[in-house]
Amino acid sequence: MTARVRVLLAEDQGMMRGALALLLGMEPDLEVVAQVAAGDAIVDAALAHRPDVALLDIELPGMSGLDAAAALRDQVPRCRVLILTTFGRPGYLRRAMEAGAAGFLVKDGPVEELAESIRKVLRGDTVIDPALAAAALSAGPSPLTAREADALRASADGATVADVAERLHLSESTVRNYLSSAIGKTGTRNRAEAWREARRQGWL
Repeated sequence: MTARVRVLLAEDQGMMRGALALLLGMEPDLEVVAQVAAGDAIVDAALAHRPDVALLDIELPGMSGLDAAAALRDQVPRCRVLILTTFGRPGYLRRAMEAGAAGFLVKDGPVEELAESIRKVLRGDTVIDPALAAAALSAGPSPLTAREADALRASADGATVADVAERLHLSESTVRNYLSSAIGKTGTRNRAEAWREARRQGWL
């Protein structure tokens, strides 16, 4: 008997996670060996269960699927990562590839396509939603520097410039410069709008 492909599933919505696990488990060559609801549980689950493929959502509590993909690349390098998300944003695709993901799919595809994509990434192929790949090429890379992105993230909860400066261990004038630059690059009027636009584009 051929060994089954071991799959780790990370999805914070319980109903979606259960449905995916059930549907993938019906494939004769796939076995869901671990299910987690939070991003910061992914690496521990992968170390414990040694999956062949990790199927990760992006928007997860604790740690994003993109950050978890990078952690898996460093700590469980034999595990291939396939991002499966509702948010088909070009910026997310670029970040996923930079994090070492082998595939990026949106959730509205058929389960048969997902199962075949799992097999493909295990064989060493890269699987990307075609429409999203085209959009990513036309959109180009994020215009934000790492520090500008950090400043936007740190101010997302309505934090003051002083709060952001303390969180990032920077001076208030430096934070203002980063936020002003981010506002200019996103073509918005203030940092709240800049954060929303950067999120919409998948740059954060």
